Amino acid sequence: MSTTADLVVALKKELKAAHMTYADLAQALGMAESSVKRMLARGDMPLSRIDAICRALRLDFADLARRVADSQPLLDQLSLEQERAVVADKKLLLMAICVLSQWTLEQILGTYRLSDAEGVKYLAQLDRIGIIELRPLNRYRLKLAKTFRWRAHGPVMHYFRDHALLDYFAGGFDGPGEGVLMVHGAIGRSLAPAFQERLQRVAHDFAQQHLADQRMPEGEREGYTVLLAMRRWEFEAFTAMRR
Repeated sequence: MSTTADLVVALKKELKAAHMTYADLAQALGMAESSVKRMLARGDMPLSRIDAICRALRLDFADLARRVADSQPLLDQLSLEQERAVVADKKLLLMAICVLSQWTLEQILGTYRLSDAEGVKYLAQLDRIGIIELRPLNRYRLKLAKTFRWRAHGPVMHYFRDHALLDYFAGGFDGPGEGVLMVHGAIGRSLAPAFQERLQRVAHDFAQQHLADQRMPEGEREGYTVLLAMRRWEFEAFTAMRR
């Protein structure tokens, strides 16, 4: 949640960008320059004063608030409480997965059996949880970083291991553009991070292509799920036969 101090910091940046000095601002506000300096140095002032500074800068308050929101740090991971809230309702989990793919509300409602009221309700819940910032007309800003990952042993990953993993691997992986590879080998420990980095690049490329193709007609796109994994592992039946 943005604070008044965040708004003041943003105002200072706008003053600098507009090449407006404290003396110029003091004149526009009808205040002494020393008072303006103290006010901005404290980083705390009533919203009416912030609104007056916005008028002096010819800046809309809504634009200022949006810039503050855009400057907030993005999340690499949710807390356990946030993940528990997401998996507590299947429809909320569906909505969370959709916003991670940056679907619009119209796309979600056109694809899944959710009512308009449910769509708005679940967007509001994701806003309260902290995954998105809900904006007018049911648009939103994703508050998760590009490096975002579900917690390795958190509620969401447990849910998918219990309910989705077997269903995913039950497929034949023999359709157009499909495939599954399982390669086992022993390599130097120092090389493993490099392979992991390559996997992350593939995942990033797939996510970026998804965003780039959103403007294509529906009939020219197909939903795919890429699962990339690498870990120290041996099939349990083989481990049981070790000496």
